[in-house]
Order: sequence, then C-alpha cells, then structure tokens
Amino acid sequence: MKIFIGADHRGYYLKEKVFKYLKNNGYNIEDIGGFEYNPNDDFPEFAHMAVSKIRASDESDSRAILICGGAQGMGMAANRYKGIRASVVWEPEEAKWTRNDNDSNVLCLPARVFDKDDMENMWKETVDVWLKTPFAAAPRFIRRNNQIDEV
Repeated sequence: MKIFIGADHRGYYLKEKVFKYLKNNGYNIEDIGGFEYNPNDDFPEFAHMAVSKIRASDESDSRAILICGGAQGMGMAANRYKGIRASVVWEPEEAKWTRNDNDSNVLCLPARVFDKDDMENMWKETVDVWLKTPFAAAPRFIRRNNQIDEV
C-alpha cells in the first residue's frame, strides 16, 4: 500500500506528526505538501495532487490522508473525482466503517480536532484503524460504490 499525505496551512503541523508516525511504523508514505507553513495556500491544490498521485500509482491499494482545519473542504475537493471515496473521520469507529462498507481511499482529518496534545492517541488510533480495516466487498457495497462512480 502506498500512502500520500498532504495538508494545507491549517493541517500542516498535524501532517508532520502523522507522516513521522507512519514512516516510523514502516508504511510506504509520500509527503505531497505543504512542505512548510504557508498561511496563503489553499486546500484544493493538495486534494488534487493526492488524487493525481493515487491515479498514477502502480500500487493496487494506494490511498491518501488529507488534513485541513475541518476536513470538510478536503473531502469535498477530493470527492469531485471518479473513483475517489474521501471520508471525513474524527474517531476510530467511523474509520472502521468507512473502510469496511465504503472502501474509503482518502482519509480526511480535521486538524481543529486532532492537533491538540491530548488527542494524539485518538488520531493515531483513527489512522491505524483506517489503514488496517479491509473492505468487506459485499455485493451491496460494491454496487453502491459503482453507483457513486456513475454520477
């Protein structure tokens, strides 16, 4: 699995922590920016870059983790693309179900929730669950994902 991680200015510091955590745990991860805190950057550029990287990847299960203030903007931008199933997630149970039922391939994390010191264990568990939960591939789940791609 190849993971691409990106964030705008509001998610920059959390992205740095998540990147380091995943790298230290042996994941194949690529940082797609922002590479420094830039209060003038815009989240859609990172969502577009992540989608482009997923589509160009030779890995069969490429995914992305995108971080901005509330995560909603990243999710909206990423979900504009066919084949992308971006999910805004702020706790492990949602991470589990969005992978199991929806085969989410983009995890959008809200920095406003997770960048607090007392939330470190929560974001780690959320990311771990999302990465480790397989897609159930039930016929109804596959059918629904296909319906989304037809829109």
